Amino acid sequence: MKYLIVGLGNIGAEYHETRHNIGFMVLDAFAKASNTLFSTERYGDVARMSVKGKQLILLKPSTYMNLSGNAVRYWMEQEKIPLERVLIIVDDLALPFGVLRLKGKGSDAGHNGLKHIAEILRTQNYTRLRFGIGNDFPRGGQIDYVLGKFSTTDWETMPERLNTAIEIIKSFCLAGLNITMNQFNNK
Repeated sequence: MKYLIVGLGNIGAEYHETRHNIGFMVLDAFAKASNTLFSTERYGDVARMSVKGKQLILLKPSTYMNLSGNAVRYWMEQEKIPLERVLIIVDDLALPFGVLRLKGKGSDAGHNGLKHIAEILRTQNYTRLRFGIGNDFPRGGQIDYVLGKFSTTDWETMPERLNTAIEIIKSFCLAGLNITMNQFNNK
């Protein structure tokens, strides 16, 4: 059984370790913890791994955030992965830093990556792991904030939050959406 795990972000050194790239950071941590390497393939960097008999395809799209749906659709079709076995990891301004919420569907909440995925897949009914980045910015400063670097305080708890995100991904693939939401969304 195959799963497509997509971490949203933007390619390029100027976006490395910015808040908007938390999806890339989660997948980098997961691959590193599993001694798995990414290779550059069509529409992104891809790593393949197995977790207790489940095949996971980790994808960091190279399409830039606003065109993420193109990479998601391509890899779903290429690997014949149904929508219910797709997980999108995304930054979320509405959640305080480090808060993780798994949802089986929902709106794009103004996130351009999610908006494009919904447009391309013609549905908002796909699972997403929302990683809180907080919203400590002045009015009109949203773009600079999401494209900015994490604070020193954020970095202090980042390893723990990344490890929890990895556990959520594994649980989603092994135990399913509902059990994983019940187990992790209340933490």
